Order: sequence, then structure tokens, then C-alpha cells
Amino acid sequence: MSFPPLPDATALMPSRHDPLVVASSFAIAVLSSYVTLDLARRVHAAQRHIGVVWWAAGSVVMGTGIWAMHFLGMQAFELPVALGFTGGFTLASWLAAVAASAMALGLASLPRVGRWHILVGAAFMGAGISGMHYIGMLAMKMSIDIIWNPVLVVLSIAIAVVASATALLIFRWLIHLRQDRRRAWYQAVAALVMGLAICGMHYTGMAAASFPEGAVCLSAGGLGGAGLTAMVVLSTGMLLLSTLFTSVLDARLQSTARQLNASLQESNARLTAANAQLQKQAFADPLTLLPNRLLFEDRLAHALRLLDRSRQRSAAPRLAVMFVDLDGFKPINDSFGHAAGDAILRSAAERLRQQARDSDTVARVGGDEFLILLENVDDPADCLAVANRLLNALGQPFEVAGKTVQIACSIGIVVYPDHGERDKLVANADAAMYAAKRAGGNGYALFESHMDSDATAQLSLQQDLRRAIARGELALHYQPKIDARRGRINGVEALLRWRHPQRGNVSPAEFIPVAERFGLIAQLGNWVIEEACRQMAAWNWDGLRMRVAINLSAYQLRESGLAERIRDALRRHGVPASHLLCEITESVAMEDTRATQRTIEELGRIGVYLSIDDFGTGYSSLYYLRSLPARQLKIDRSFVRDLEEQEDARAVVDAVVRLAHALGLRVVAEGVETAGQRDILTAMHCDELQGFFFARPMPADALLAWAGGDKPAGAADFSPSMIGSYAELSGTPQPCGAAPA
Repeated sequence: MSFPPLPDATALMPSRHDPLVVASSFAIAVLSSYVTLDLARRVHAAQRHIGVVWWAAGSVVMGTGIWAMHFLGMQAFELPVALGFTGGFTLASWLAAVAASAMALGLASLPRVGRWHILVGAAFMGAGISGMHYIGMLAMKMSIDIIWNPVLVVLSIAIAVVASATALLIFRWLIHLRQDRRRAWYQAVAALVMGLAICGMHYTGMAAASFPEGAVCLSAGGLGGAGLTAMVVLSTGMLLLSTLFTSVLDARLQSTARQLNASLQESNARLTAANAQLQKQAFADPLTLLPNRLLFEDRLAHALRLLDRSRQRSAAPRLAVMFVDLDGFKPINDSFGHAAGDAILRSAAERLRQQARDSDTVARVGGDEFLILLENVDDPADCLAVANRLLNALGQPFEVAGKTVQIACSIGIVVYPDHGERDKLVANADAAMYAAKRAGGNGYALFESHMDSDATAQLSLQQDLRRAIARGELALHYQPKIDARRGRINGVEALLRWRHPQRGNVSPAEFIPVAERFGLIAQLGNWVIEEACRQMAAWNWDGLRMRVAINLSAYQLRESGLAERIRDALRRHGVPASHLLCEITESVAMEDTRATQRTIEELGRIGVYLSIDDFGTGYSSLYYLRSLPARQLKIDRSFVRDLEEQEDARAVVDAVVRLAHALGLRVVAEGVETAGQRDILTAMHCDELQGFFFARPMPADALLAWAGGDKPAGAADFSPSMIGSYAELSGTPQPCGAAPA
């Protein structure tokens, strides 16, 4: 490019610009700048492989937009002669614009854009944009060379460099601007500034060119014309708008994906936490936070598998199971209350944990019973050393309610494979513990073969009990509860019975402790709940609306989800919650453990009534008793038995009846076996009576036959509210425990 002396004004052809095409070029420049800013964010924010695609496509779109503005500016230029452009130089100018755009977007994709990046990038971009313009001018081939104003040429290049630096600064600013509603306005203003800068560079470059008089455009037959101008405007506009739409859509999709991913991660975190909490509740004792029997048995099975595999290769260490039972715990629990008892259990659990190794497992499996799994034991002498440490630790005083109390423990020890079969380890340790307790307690006993008879019997009984439900050997018998004033049946208590095919009728006093000791009590309790609800529904279909009381054990109340299981059973069989009465012993009702309190409160919320069983035998807090959702108190049979002979028994029962009525509770006396006992209790205004004097527990069909008129001679009738036609049964049932109408 040469810079001859400027000719006189008369030697130059007059020129002008079409204002409509100039406006179109400016609009394309602004739109191109806006799309470019959006592309810069996409390139910067996208993942590496996606960012490369955006960079390549964005370079073409951005370069095309800048070139289109330049080409439209050339089309807007008018001389007295026809103008046109050669294809080769026009293509080269487009490539220069794409190269400059690639430089810009490449810098925008960097994690950090510093001062030197902007200076070097602005120089290269300015060169590319200037090259685009002046190569494009070469596409207009004239018969006489164009005369250039060097000052304006330099000024146009300077504008190109400054515009490039401004664009890079705007890129950096908008990329790091946090997402909000104002960013779209900032981007629009920035696009307007960039569009002005690009147009300023182009039209300054055009002003630098002068065309001598008499010059003819030799490329007039090439690219040019109004049709081409319209085509460039439309095609470029559509390209830019479609790219902008794609960019916005991608941004929305990316944002939605991030939100969904964040929501999924949050849900996964919550689910993980919930699963961890459920697992903790399923495998941990709620009072001491030690592993429960379920987790202990799982770890024992795992340790046995490891030991068996290692013994196949070479001689391996043994493992041991220790059964620890606290001596003297019950008297302290009864004297100081269950809060003090719970405090002792927590302290005892911590002492056991401190004496065990990290690889050992300490579990609580009963009220005051613990199991310890010792792995990698060389010989029984190691177990005896551990037992001595445990005796010493538990023999230290405990601080309870400001007083110092002392307990001891009995420990049974079994070593595998020395002391019996792997499936009988816990039972053998239990038998050894009882041997230590029979020897006076506060000591330990190593399992011996003669102890196996008791252990075998216990193990056989619990194995049969596990299969009793599936075999249909369990049943509920129902004992009527008689309204003392009217002499009518108000409801029944469901009592669990087990008829063994070989043993015959097994007493609950025999199999219930086994169920508690071997972790079966929850399974039995769930069966009783389901069967009682099923039977109430069946009686209802037969015209007998019966209120049934069931017994809940301490183990059930400490389990999570008991209230939900009862509610589900009631709903499944269509039984009103007020028809079910849950009896819990006084000692269990007075427990202030968090799990027990929560379960009692949940039972009250679902509408199930509570009855306090064996009242008078434990340590009661009248304040706590007032807060329970109880409807009944059951006087223990030990007081009823002595009513006719002992004055103090009559005084206790009379006081309990008066207390219960003052608290709005009904009183049930159990164990009534004589007419004298009945008369005394009736005179004391006891509400309901239950015992062999009226009826022994009976199967469900016998009770239904009694309600239908096939009753024993002299037996009580059923309350009218319990028997009626199906139409009568559709009425609102009377709350369980309330006096019949």
C-alpha cells in the first residue's frame, strides 16, 4: 500500500454512503458483538471438549459477523462508477476476520486473563481486523490506485487495536460477573460500545481512501449489487440470531442440569444420612448406643468365617464370646427409679467398652445383659485376664442421684473351637454365666461340658420358637374383663399361647424369656399385633364388636416404628384405634428413656389407649403418670390374692382405686379367683374384674359362641354395646375402656 501525495480536490471522484446500508452494518456490528459476548461465556464456562466446539463454531460466527459489517460498509460506499469485488480477496478478508475472532475467543477461554494477555491479544486482534478491512479494500480492483491518507490509516489501525483491547476487557469483566438480571443489560451496553468501535474503525479506514477522477473499477462484474447486500444482511442476521438462540438454550440447559445435579446431590446426601440413621437405629441399642444383638450376631458370623478360612491354611488364634450380666442391678433400679438405672447401664456400657480392644465388639442384648466378642485370642487364659479387668471395672462405685452405689457382674466365657459348636456359642456363654451366678455372682465361669444340657435346651427352644409362627403353632386366647357394677363383659385381654407338636403347651413363662434373650420378642410382638387386629375385624363381621387389650414388652417400646406398625395393622383390617388397648407394665411405663417416651407419645397420637399393668409393684412417679395417655390401671394379682386375709393389701388396693379415679383412670383388678375377692373389689368401686373366677383364657371361636348364647352356666353376658346387627355395628364405637352406655 503506497501513500502518494494527496491530489487536489478537483482530481478526486465524489463519494457517498447509503445511509440505510450503513445503519444495517451498524446493527450487524452490535448484534455480532452481543452474540460474541455470549459465546465468550460459553467457551469459558464449558467443559474442555465442549469448549473446543464452542470456540471453533464461535470463531466462525463471530468472524462472519465482523466481516459482514465490513462488507456491508463496503456495499454502502458509492462512487460515480460501478463497483464490485473480487472473490479471492473477499474470501481472504473473511478468513482474517475469523482468525481475529479465534484469537479473541481463545483468550476468553483462559482461566485468568492478565494485562499481558490483553496487550498481546489486542495487537494480534487489531492486526487481524485491520487486515480484514484493507484486504477487503483490495478486493475492489481499480484502474488507478487508491490514494491513502496515512494519518487516517494509522488512526484506523489504532482504533482496531483499542477496540480489540476494549473487547477483551469486556470479555473478562462479563465472564466473572455473577449471574443476575442486570448482566443482560450490561451485555447489551457492552455490545453497543463494541459495535461503535468496530464501525468507527471501518469508516475511519474508508475515510482514508480517495479515488482519482477517471478511475474505473475493473472488478465491477464481480461481487456486488443490492441483491447481494440484502442476502448478506439476512443470512448474517439469521446466523447470529440462531447462534444466540443456541447459546441461550445451552445456558438454560446447563443451568437446569446444574440445578438438577445439585438437587440430586442434596437428595443423595439426605438419603445417605437417612440410611445411616436407619442403619444406626437398626443395629444400635438406643440407650447405650452399643451394637445390639442383630449387629453382634452379624459380626460373630463374620469373625467365624474369617477364623475358619485362616485355620484351613495354618494354626490360627481363637475367638471368644463373653456373656456379662449385672448383679444387683434390679434392686437399685427399683429403689432409685429407671432414670438412675439407665444412668448405671450407660456407665457400665462405657466401662465395658474401655476395657475391650478396638477390634472387639461390645453389645447390649437385654436389660442388664451384655455380650462381648473377642477376636484373635491365643488361649483361654487371655479371656480370664479380660474377665478380671471387667470385674474390677464394674466393681467400682457408681454415682447415682447424688449417692454412691455398687454393683457386680457375672461373666460366662466360651472359646471357639474349644467349647462347642459354632451355632451354640452364645447359648454356651449364657449357660456359663448362669453357673457363675449360681456360684454367688461377682465372678466368671469358663464353659464346661456339663453346662451344655441347659444351653442345649435353651438353644433348642429358641430354634423351635423361630419356626413356630410359620408353622401356625402360635395362637391368641382371650380372657374376658367384667364390668364390676353391671356384671357384663366389657372387653378381653389377648394372651399368647404356644402349642408345640412334641412339647405340647409351652408356658409363656418359659418361652417369653427365651424370646427376649435371643432377640425374638419383637417378631412375636408384631405377630400378636397383627393377629389381634385380624381377629377384631373377623368378630366384627360376625356381629361382635370387641375391645381387645394386648401386652407390649419393654423391647417393643424401645424399637423405632412400633406406633407405625400398629397404625398400619389397624388400617389394614379396618379396626378403630380406640378398640385396641396396649398394656405396659408399670416399670416400663415409668422408663424415661427417650425411645420409650417417644413410642408412648406416638401411640397416644394415633388414638391407641394405654393400660398400666402390674400397678403397685414398681417405682411410680405420679407426675409422670398424669402425663401418660393411659386410660386404665391394672392392680397386680399379688394384691388381689391377699385381699381376704391381709388388711394392708385391702388398704393398698383401696388407695390405688381412689388415686386412679382422681386421675380419671379406670381400674382393672386381675387375678380374681374367689367370690370374696369379687365382692371386696366391687365394694371398693373397682371398675373391671378379670380372673379365673369369671373365665379362663379361651380361643376366639369359644368366645364368639359365648357371645352368641352358648355360655357356661352362671357366666356373665356381654355388654349390649358389643353385640348387635350389622346396622347397629355401623354406629360410632364406644372408646375402649370407657363405661358402656
